[in-house]
Amino acid sequence: MIAIRKLMSLSPLHRARKAAQVLGHVEADYRNGQTGAGAWVSELGAAFAADGLLPAQLRALAAEASGEAGRLALSSPQAGIRIINRLARGLEAHAGLSPADWDLREPLGLSLAGGVRRVYPGVRAYLEDLRSPFNVGSIFRSADAFGAAEIVLSGFTADPGHPRAARSAMGATDIVPWRRGGLDALSESGEAFALELRGESIDTFEFPERGIVVVGSEELGVSPEAMALCSRTVSIPMLGAKGSLNAGVAFGVLMDAWRRSLNSRGIEAVRG
Repeated sequence: MIAIRKLMSLSPLHRARKAAQVLGHVEADYRNGQTGAGAWVSELGAAFAADGLLPAQLRALAAEASGEAGRLALSSPQAGIRIINRLARGLEAHAGLSPADWDLREPLGLSLAGGVRRVYPGVRAYLEDLRSPFNVGSIFRSADAFGAAEIVLSGFTADPGHPRAARSAMGATDIVPWRRGGLDALSESGEAFALELRGESIDTFEFPERGIVVVGSEELGVSPEAMALCSRTVSIPMLGAKGSLNAGVAFGVLMDAWRRSLNSRGIEAVRG
């Protein structure tokens, strides 16, 4: 752990960047229940609270860490994490650093528990040529949350093992079954339907108990070849000028609608 006096001897932006980096390691320790660096965080807070070169909002965050309530919070892993995380992100912003999606950690209180996962056995998704690893990971996370039994990936869809996919999936790529497959997978999984523009609204669409939804390329949408194998098209009503959603977000909206449609007909998810 770097000494506070040495840290404060660095140039203003350098010490902000260095402190944020060290706080990131401290946060990781707190997530494992190790609060030994709490006194160092409190001392750091006192030093930054007195730093007149910092904006007032950031000095207030630092003061929170060094005050009596802050010191008490830093003795607890759960409460201490919030102080550490807010101070680290504030210092990053002051230093001109913007965290990428892979810099962020799993939300508090969440962990993988594959044994309790529930699924709708007939619910599947086909990802046709999605090039963004971030979208692929996001879709895996929604598939886990809303009970998809399996995801089938076309040959050109980004690898779920890509670091950005793994990061946005937050572990879901390890527990949602998936495989590579061609368009013949659409005839093996019940009714095939497309998530595309100018289809029937998800508000009135009766989702199949056994089916597979096709999510197309971010740039080109569902291919004509895949569309020819789909019996219907479902769309998300939109009120904005843009008229479209990120593929990962759209999939999440659709999966929640599919879940609600099945539940309204008495079809419940079962242990996967």
